[in-house]
Amino acid sequence: MNAIEVRAVTKDFGKLAVLKGINLDVKQGEIFTLLGANGAGKSTLINILTTLSQPQSGTVSLMGLDPTKAGNHVRELISLNAQTATLDGEFTGAENLRLIAQLRGIKDQKVEIAAIATRLDLTGFLNRKVKTYSGGMRRRLDIAMSLIGDPQIVFLDEPTTGVDPQNRLALWRSIREIRDAGKTVFLTTQYLDEADALSDHIAFIHDGVIVKHGTPEEIKQRVTTTYTLQVAPNDKDAADQTLTTNGIDYTQGEHGISLTATNATKALTTLLSAQITIEHYDRDEADLESVFLNVTNREAANENA
Repeated sequence: MNAIEVRAVTKDFGKLAVLKGINLDVKQGEIFTLLGANGAGKSTLINILTTLSQPQSGTVSLMGLDPTKAGNHVRELISLNAQTATLDGEFTGAENLRLIAQLRGIKDQKVEIAAIATRLDLTGFLNRKVKTYSGGMRRRLDIAMSLIGDPQIVFLDEPTTGVDPQNRLALWRSIREIRDAGKTVFLTTQYLDEADALSDHIAFIHDGVIVKHGTPEEIKQRVTTTYTLQVAPNDKDAADQTLTTNGIDYTQGEHGISLTATNATKALTTLLSAQITIEHYDRDEADLESVFLNVTNREAANENA
């Protein structure tokens, strides 16, 4: 079952078209990550999905409900952890959590708060004022507030920005635990390694359009595979001449000769036949950073063509 379905959604702000026909499916019980540069349309889409805004055209469904017609019911099923924390520094951690529990209409607040504080390693800090918390602790408390009321879909908008590595890993564990409890996590992040480590599915949004989507592995496999070949220093000139003479295209990179998948085997065979010493030959593994740059650069080139 899909937790979120988006069909042909557009959104304009005056003459500026921000979303240009978004189609998206997010499965129930998965971590889904939306990646895109600033201004690509991420926040606008999240605002629509969380009932803070309405689409110009198109349809949206969350847990089978239309937020434009059943906004109150949808808000009972979701939570939003925005980039800007909503904590009161003069309140203790427990008081911040209790406030949200009251707004959510939770009956047994002590049990709920204790369980969530344990999950996010906040129990020992609940009686301290939030203004004394570190940045990582504040973020953990902010996410804890998002989990009050057992929401079915949790929106996390760049939850680890500015968080130190130790707390970042702790937040990763918490995000996985939300998913493992059967909830759906809709994540945006600045960190491509984070998306790679956490996501079940990823979509790239560029200039208001979804330009690539799939699992992290599927997306990385779609990038053009390259190979790097290193020859002995004394054979470098001979290797260049051999490849050029045989009409084999290559690029001389920082770490050696870079070759596409179509000519890598031919290059290797030709160089060995010429008795050139090969010191290293390996496939370059794509990462999400290279995919992101590849996608955005290609889309920008198409726009300027």
